[in-house]
Amino acid sequence: MLAIHSENLTRTFGQVTAVDRFNLSVNRGEIFGLVGPDGAGKTTVMRLFSGILQPTSGEAWVLGHSLSREAEPLKERIGYMAQRFALYGDLTVLENIRFYADLYDVPKKARFQRIERLLSFSNLTPFKDRLAQNLSGGMKQKLGLACVLVHTPEILFLDEPTNGVDPVSRRDFWRILYDLLREEVTIFVSTAYLDEAERCHRIALMHQGRLLSIGAPKEIKGLMKGELWELCCEPRMKAVETVKALSGVKGAGIFGDRVHVLFDHGPDAEERMKRALLGAGFEILSLRKIPPSLEDVFIATIPEGTESKA
Repeated sequence: MLAIHSENLTRTFGQVTAVDRFNLSVNRGEIFGLVGPDGAGKTTVMRLFSGILQPTSGEAWVLGHSLSREAEPLKERIGYMAQRFALYGDLTVLENIRFYADLYDVPKKARFQRIERLLSFSNLTPFKDRLAQNLSGGMKQKLGLACVLVHTPEILFLDEPTNGVDPVSRRDFWRILYDLLREEVTIFVSTAYLDEAERCHRIALMHQGRLLSIGAPKEIKGLMKGELWELCCEPRMKAVETVKALSGVKGAGIFGDRVHVLFDHGPDAEERMKRALLGAGFEILSLRKIPPSLEDVFIATIPEGTESKA
Protein backbone atom coordinates (compact mmCIF):
# COMPACT_ATOMS: atom_id res chain seq x y z
CA MET A 1 0.00 0.00 0.00
CA LEU A 2 1.22 3.48 -0.83
CA ALA A 3 1.68 5.95 2.01
CA ILE A 4 1.00 8.98 -0.21
CA HIS A 5 -0.45 9.30 -3.68
CA SER A 6 -1.54 12.39 -5.60
CA GLU A 7 -3.09 13.00 -9.01
CA ASN A 8 -2.88 16.47 -10.59
CA LEU A 9 -2.80 18.02 -7.13
CA THR A 10 -2.99 21.80 -7.52
CA ARG A 11 -3.12 24.70 -5.09
CA THR A 12 -3.43 28.35 -6.05
CA PHE A 13 -3.29 31.55 -4.01
CA GLY A 14 -4.98 34.23 -6.05
CA GLN A 15 -3.08 34.47 -9.32
CA VAL A 16 -0.16 32.37 -8.04
CA THR A 17 -0.05 28.63 -8.61
CA ALA A 18 2.05 27.30 -5.72
CA VAL A 19 1.56 23.61 -6.57
CA ASP A 20 0.91 22.76 -10.20
CA ARG A 21 -0.55 19.36 -11.22
CA PHE A 22 1.47 17.33 -8.75
CA ASN A 23 1.60 13.58 -9.49
CA LEU A 24 3.49 11.70 -6.82
CA SER A 25 3.59 8.33 -5.05
CA VAL A 26 5.47 7.58 -1.84
CA ASN A 27 5.98 4.03 -0.59
CA ARG A 28 5.48 3.01 3.00
CA GLY A 29 8.64 2.79 5.05
CA GLU A 30 10.83 5.01 2.87
CA ILE A 31 12.48 8.38 3.32
CA PHE A 32 11.23 10.53 0.48
CA GLY A 33 12.83 13.91 -0.13
CA LEU A 34 11.18 16.93 -1.73
CA VAL A 35 14.02 19.09 -3.01
CA GLY A 36 13.87 22.63 -4.29
CA PRO A 37 14.94 26.22 -3.67
CA ASP A 38 13.11 28.66 -1.41
CA GLY A 39 9.75 29.53 -2.92
CA ALA A 40 9.47 26.34 -4.98
CA GLY A 41 6.22 25.33 -3.23
CA LYS A 42 7.59 22.70 -0.84
CA THR A 43 5.79 24.03 2.25
CA THR A 44 2.48 24.16 0.37
CA VAL A 45 2.90 20.50 -0.62
CA MET A 46 3.59 19.63 3.03
CA ARG A 47 0.47 21.46 4.19
CA LEU A 48 -1.65 19.79 1.53
CA PHE A 49 -0.47 16.28 2.39
CA SER A 50 -0.91 16.89 6.13
CA GLY A 51 -4.50 18.12 5.63
CA ILE A 52 -3.86 21.72 6.73
CA LEU A 53 -4.69 23.07 3.26
CA GLN A 54 -7.35 21.89 0.84
CA PRO A 55 -6.38 21.46 -2.83
CA THR A 56 -7.78 23.87 -5.41
CA SER A 57 -8.10 20.94 -7.82
CA GLY A 58 -6.82 17.41 -8.18
CA GLU A 59 -6.76 14.86 -5.38
CA ALA A 60 -4.38 13.18 -2.95
CA TRP A 61 -4.63 10.19 -0.64
CA VAL A 62 -2.59 9.74 2.55
CA LEU A 63 -2.75 6.31 4.20
CA GLY A 64 -5.74 5.62 1.97
CA HIS A 65 -7.69 8.70 3.12
CA SER A 66 -8.83 11.29 0.60
CA LEU A 67 -7.51 14.73 1.57
CA SER A 68 -10.57 16.48 0.17
CA ARG A 69 -13.08 14.26 2.03
CA GLU A 70 -11.35 12.49 4.93
CA ALA A 71 -8.57 14.75 6.22
CA GLU A 72 -9.73 14.81 9.86
CA PRO A 73 -9.08 11.10 10.71
CA LEU A 74 -5.54 11.51 9.41
CA LYS A 75 -4.43 13.82 12.20
CA GLU A 76 -4.06 10.94 14.65
CA ARG A 77 -1.91 8.95 12.19
CA ILE A 78 0.54 11.58 10.95
CA GLY A 79 3.05 13.98 12.45
CA TYR A 80 3.84 17.37 10.92
CA MET A 81 6.84 19.45 11.91
CA ALA A 82 6.70 22.90 10.36
CA GLN A 83 9.74 25.08 9.69
CA ARG A 84 8.87 27.11 12.79
CA PHE A 85 7.58 24.41 15.09
CA ALA A 86 5.67 25.79 18.09
CA LEU A 87 7.86 25.03 21.08
CA TYR A 88 7.10 26.92 24.27
CA GLY A 89 10.22 28.68 25.47
CA ASP A 90 9.03 29.11 29.06
CA LEU A 91 8.39 25.36 29.40
CA THR A 92 11.11 22.78 29.97
CA VAL A 93 11.95 20.03 27.50
CA LEU A 94 9.90 17.54 29.50
CA GLU A 95 6.97 19.94 29.88
CA ASN A 96 6.88 20.58 26.12
CA ILE A 97 6.68 16.85 25.37
CA ARG A 98 3.99 16.37 28.02
CA PHE A 99 2.00 19.25 26.53
CA TYR A 100 1.99 17.57 23.11
CA ALA A 101 1.12 14.24 24.73
CA ASP A 102 -1.99 15.98 26.15
CA LEU A 103 -2.70 17.58 22.78
CA TYR A 104 -2.65 14.18 21.04
CA ASP A 105 -4.55 12.41 23.85
CA VAL A 106 -1.73 9.93 24.44
CA PRO A 107 -3.06 7.34 26.95
CA LYS A 108 -1.82 7.94 30.50
CA LYS A 109 -0.65 4.34 30.89
CA ALA A 110 1.66 4.49 27.87
CA ARG A 111 2.79 8.08 28.38
CA PHE A 112 5.66 7.74 30.89
CA GLN A 113 7.48 4.96 29.05
CA ARG A 114 6.96 6.65 25.68
CA ILE A 115 8.30 10.02 26.87
CA GLU A 116 11.33 8.44 28.53
CA ARG A 117 12.05 6.59 25.31
CA LEU A 118 11.77 9.76 23.21
CA LEU A 119 14.10 11.64 25.56
CA SER A 120 16.66 8.86 25.26
CA PHE A 121 16.09 8.49 21.53
CA SER A 122 16.83 12.18 20.90
CA ASN A 123 19.65 12.41 23.47
CA LEU A 124 17.65 14.98 25.44
CA THR A 125 17.49 13.12 28.77
CA PRO A 126 20.28 15.24 30.36
CA PHE A 127 18.41 18.39 29.31
CA LYS A 128 14.85 17.44 30.23
CA ASP A 129 14.62 20.17 32.91
CA ARG A 130 16.12 22.92 30.72
CA LEU A 131 13.84 25.64 29.37
CA ALA A 132 13.26 25.25 25.63
CA GLN A 133 14.33 28.87 25.05
CA ASN A 134 17.78 27.98 26.38
CA LEU A 135 18.39 25.11 23.94
CA SER A 136 20.68 25.30 20.92
CA GLY A 137 19.14 25.30 17.43
CA GLY A 138 19.91 21.62 16.91
CA MET A 139 18.46 20.63 20.29
CA LYS A 140 15.29 22.62 19.59
CA GLN A 141 14.85 20.65 16.36
CA LYS A 142 15.30 17.36 18.20
CA LEU A 143 12.79 18.47 20.83
CA GLY A 144 10.35 19.41 18.07
CA LEU A 145 10.77 15.96 16.56
CA ALA A 146 10.18 14.30 19.95
CA CYS A 147 6.96 16.30 20.36
CA VAL A 148 5.74 15.25 16.91
CA LEU A 149 6.55 11.60 17.63
CA VAL A 150 4.83 11.40 21.01
CA HIS A 151 1.63 9.96 19.50
CA THR A 152 3.55 7.42 17.34
CA PRO A 153 2.59 8.62 13.83
CA GLU A 154 2.75 6.35 10.79
CA ILE A 155 3.94 9.16 8.50
CA LEU A 156 6.23 12.00 9.48
CA PHE A 157 6.12 15.24 7.49
CA LEU A 158 9.22 17.37 8.08
CA ASP A 159 9.42 20.79 6.44
CA GLU A 160 13.11 21.74 6.09
CA PRO A 161 13.83 20.42 9.60
CA THR A 162 17.57 21.20 9.58
CA ASN A 163 17.41 24.67 8.05
CA GLY A 164 19.95 26.86 9.88
CA VAL A 165 21.20 23.97 12.03
CA ASP A 166 24.93 23.31 12.41
CA PRO A 167 26.48 20.34 10.50
CA VAL A 168 26.94 18.15 13.59
CA SER A 169 23.32 18.60 14.67
CA ARG A 170 22.18 17.92 11.10
CA ARG A 171 24.08 14.63 11.16
CA ASP A 172 22.53 13.68 14.53
CA PHE A 173 19.05 14.57 13.29
CA TRP A 174 19.42 12.30 10.27
CA ARG A 175 20.70 9.49 12.48
CA ILE A 176 17.43 9.72 14.41
CA LEU A 177 15.43 9.61 11.16
CA TYR A 178 17.23 6.44 10.06
CA ASP A 179 16.44 4.87 13.43
CA LEU A 180 12.75 5.63 12.82
CA LEU A 181 12.82 3.57 9.64
CA ARG A 182 13.32 0.45 11.76
CA GLU A 183 9.89 1.15 13.21
CA GLU A 184 8.43 1.37 9.68
CA VAL A 185 7.68 5.08 9.91
CA THR A 186 7.35 6.72 6.49
CA ILE A 187 9.31 9.99 6.35
CA PHE A 188 8.48 12.77 3.90
CA VAL A 189 11.05 15.53 4.23
CA SER A 190 11.59 18.76 2.31
CA THR A 191 15.03 20.30 2.04
CA ALA A 192 17.06 22.84 0.13
CA TYR A 193 20.26 20.97 1.05
CA LEU A 194 21.33 18.76 -1.84
CA ASP A 195 23.70 16.74 0.36
CA GLU A 196 20.73 15.80 2.55
CA ALA A 197 18.79 14.67 -0.49
CA GLU A 198 21.51 12.06 -1.04
CA ARG A 199 20.37 10.41 2.21
CA CYS A 200 16.83 9.77 0.92
CA HIS A 201 15.68 6.57 -0.76
CA ARG A 202 13.98 8.62 -3.47
CA ILE A 203 13.67 12.32 -4.19
CA ALA A 204 11.56 14.68 -6.26
CA LEU A 205 13.10 17.82 -7.72
CA MET A 206 10.66 20.73 -7.56
CA HIS A 207 10.71 24.19 -9.14
CA GLN A 208 8.00 26.84 -9.46
CA GLY A 209 5.34 24.49 -8.13
CA ARG A 210 6.11 21.70 -10.59
CA LEU A 211 7.85 18.37 -10.37
CA LEU A 212 10.92 18.18 -12.60
CA SER A 213 11.94 14.57 -11.96
CA ILE A 214 11.49 11.73 -9.45
CA GLY A 215 13.77 8.82 -8.60
CA ALA A 216 16.60 7.55 -6.44
CA PRO A 217 19.50 10.03 -6.16
CA LYS A 218 21.60 7.82 -8.43
CA GLU A 219 18.83 7.72 -11.03
CA ILE A 220 18.42 11.50 -10.90
CA LYS A 221 22.14 12.00 -11.50
CA GLY A 222 21.89 9.71 -14.52
CA LEU A 223 19.45 12.14 -16.14
CA MET A 224 22.21 14.62 -16.91
CA LYS A 225 23.25 14.36 -20.55
CA GLY A 226 26.79 15.24 -21.50
CA GLU A 227 30.13 15.51 -19.71
CA LEU A 228 30.74 17.57 -16.59
CA TRP A 229 34.10 19.27 -16.16
CA GLU A 230 35.52 20.99 -13.10
CA LEU A 231 37.76 23.99 -13.73
CA CYS A 232 39.91 25.85 -11.25
CA CYS A 233 41.21 29.24 -12.37
CA GLU A 234 40.80 32.95 -11.62
CA PRO A 235 38.86 35.15 -12.14
CA ARG A 236 36.03 32.63 -12.15
CA MET A 237 33.28 34.82 -13.55
CA LYS A 238 35.33 35.70 -16.63
CA ALA A 239 36.26 32.04 -17.03
CA VAL A 240 32.53 31.17 -17.08
CA GLU A 241 31.95 33.72 -19.84
CA THR A 242 34.90 32.37 -21.85
CA VAL A 243 33.83 28.70 -21.75
CA LYS A 244 30.15 29.53 -22.34
CA ALA A 245 31.14 30.97 -25.71
CA LEU A 246 32.47 27.58 -26.88
CA SER A 247 30.30 25.45 -29.14
CA GLY A 248 28.99 22.34 -27.41
CA VAL A 249 28.83 23.96 -23.96
CA LYS A 250 25.35 23.38 -22.51
CA GLY A 251 25.98 25.39 -19.35
CA ALA A 252 28.61 26.74 -16.98
CA GLY A 253 28.46 28.14 -13.46
CA ILE A 254 30.40 28.79 -10.28
CA PHE A 255 30.36 26.06 -7.62
CA GLY A 256 32.26 27.24 -4.55
CA ASP A 257 35.80 28.02 -5.63
CA ARG A 258 35.46 26.05 -8.89
CA VAL A 259 33.69 26.37 -12.22
CA HIS A 260 31.51 23.53 -13.52
CA VAL A 261 31.12 23.20 -17.27
CA LEU A 262 28.58 20.92 -18.95
CA PHE A 263 29.62 19.79 -22.43
CA ASP A 264 27.92 17.73 -25.07
CA HIS A 265 29.79 14.46 -25.46
CA GLY A 266 32.92 15.01 -27.52
CA PRO A 267 36.51 13.80 -27.54
CA ASP A 268 38.04 17.27 -27.72
CA ALA A 269 36.23 19.09 -24.88
CA GLU A 270 39.31 19.32 -22.68
CA GLU A 271 41.57 20.51 -25.48
CA ARG A 272 39.12 23.17 -26.67
CA MET A 273 38.63 24.53 -23.15
CA LYS A 274 42.36 24.70 -22.55
CA ARG A 275 42.94 26.43 -25.84
CA ALA A 276 40.24 29.05 -25.21
CA LEU A 277 41.28 29.76 -21.63
CA LEU A 278 45.02 29.93 -22.29
CA GLY A 279 44.37 32.11 -25.32
CA ALA A 280 42.40 34.52 -23.09
CA GLY A 281 45.30 34.73 -20.65
CA PHE A 282 44.01 32.44 -17.88
CA GLU A 283 46.28 30.25 -15.76
CA ILE A 284 44.58 26.87 -15.46
CA LEU A 285 45.22 25.40 -12.01
CA SER A 286 43.21 22.24 -12.67
CA LEU A 287 40.76 20.83 -15.21
CA ARG A 288 39.16 17.41 -14.83
CA LYS A 289 36.04 15.46 -15.71
CA ILE A 290 33.81 14.75 -12.68
CA PRO A 291 30.59 12.84 -11.97
CA PRO A 292 27.56 15.16 -11.57
CA SER A 293 26.19 15.97 -8.14
CA LEU A 294 22.47 16.47 -7.46
CA GLU A 295 23.14 20.19 -7.42
CA ASP A 296 24.61 20.01 -10.92
CA VAL A 297 21.59 18.07 -12.16
CA PHE A 298 19.12 20.41 -10.49
CA ILE A 299 20.72 23.56 -11.89
CA ALA A 300 20.97 21.99 -15.35
CA THR A 301 17.28 21.04 -15.20
CA ILE A 302 15.96 24.50 -14.32
CA PRO A 303 15.40 26.70 -17.37
CA GLU A 304 17.91 29.55 -17.35
CA GLY A 305 16.53 32.87 -16.12
CA THR A 306 13.53 31.40 -14.26
CA GLU A 307 12.84 32.23 -10.62
CA SER A 308 10.75 30.61 -7.94
CA LYS A 309 7.41 32.30 -7.52
CA ALA A 310 5.78 31.11 -4.27
